[in-house]
Amino acid sequence: MRVLVIGGDGYCGWATALHLSNQGHEVAILDSLVRRHWDAELCSDTLTPIAPIQTRLQRWKDLTGKEIDLFIGDINNYAFLVKALTDFKPDSVVHFGEQRSAPFSMIDREHAVLTQTNNVMGNLNLLYAIHEHMPDCHLVKLGTMGEYGTPNIDIEEGYITIEHNGRKDTLPYPKQPGSFYHLSKVHDSHNIHFACKIWGLRATDLNQGIVYGVLTEETGMDELLINRLDYDGVFGTALNRFCIQAAVGHPLTVYGSGKQTRAMLDIRDTVRCVEIAIRNPADKGEFRVFNQFTEMFSINDIAMQIKKAGNSMGLNVEVNNLDNPRVEAEEHYFNAKNTNLLELGLNPHFLSDSLLDSLLNFAVKYKNRVDEKQIMPKVNWRA
Repeated sequence: MRVLVIGGDGYCGWATALHLSNQGHEVAILDSLVRRHWDAELCSDTLTPIAPIQTRLQRWKDLTGKEIDLFIGDINNYAFLVKALTDFKPDSVVHFGEQRSAPFSMIDREHAVLTQTNNVMGNLNLLYAIHEHMPDCHLVKLGTMGEYGTPNIDIEEGYITIEHNGRKDTLPYPKQPGSFYHLSKVHDSHNIHFACKIWGLRATDLNQGIVYGVLTEETGMDELLINRLDYDGVFGTALNRFCIQAAVGHPLTVYGSGKQTRAMLDIRDTVRCVEIAIRNPADKGEFRVFNQFTEMFSINDIAMQIKKAGNSMGLNVEVNNLDNPRVEAEEHYFNAKNTNLLELGLNPHFLSDSLLDSLLNFAVKYKNRVDEKQIMPKVNWRA
């Protein structure tokens, strides 16, 4: 197939673009490269050294003989977006091109507005471009498990069947997002659902858990193809932050009680899930939702796994609890369904099998690049 990966210079997008190319698809990347600008704005950097996008793509071509096309620009520029789509003529569009950090969206008004403008308006532009120029194209959109919040009932995959006052209907699952970033994803889901209903578009919404790991088959081929490992207080996940802290001898910083539960998956499963969605497209007029994760852990569980693995490497890991800068329930019920992708053939990797090779070993290898000023949280939800 011909697949356009929007946001293909980012963490999930880069690994996905290489994986799809390696599987024989014709791939193009569309990216504004703004993620690199945000690193500069925040005076932070990924732990792993990331080459310019043109250098990465040339190295991929040299190694594999496969060429990935590149469109540099912003999907909020509608004329540019339409030209890229009509030039490349994709069968599927994989949309990773959004600001993906909850803390970034909570820095201040400017960053909240930037997040929602970039994400919601960019996604709406994409829906119009597909509708007007290639209505049979399948949209695979990255959502987030954070759209659901932490309801006191089981989380279904996108929809829930409700009986009320003697009547019954299947409705979109209620959303309780926890940041302006997560709200932007909810708005995206509503807009895509509406576009499928009125225009007959086909779309798959991948409500993804927290992704971890540096290595895929493709990103491990050469250091110029290496993926990001963000650990700072804005773009870094708790798992990444803990691994870097273990490597440099800093106590692991658990926010609050550490009893908050998160859905998670390996980056190797992310790229496979996207491929599964592409190979099994939604029907015309269908807005399909997959919960894309493989395991659920509390933050304490994650910290203890890293402490155990780190101590086995002689790192002498300690754990500290901090006041939680976020506004969230410290203890909550969390049980989410994730059967659709498994039924379509996903064979999951697990954190216990990936922690050393794809995380802690990288943290130790590149620990000289760690800026310890970036480790502690700087964004407070209550500010």
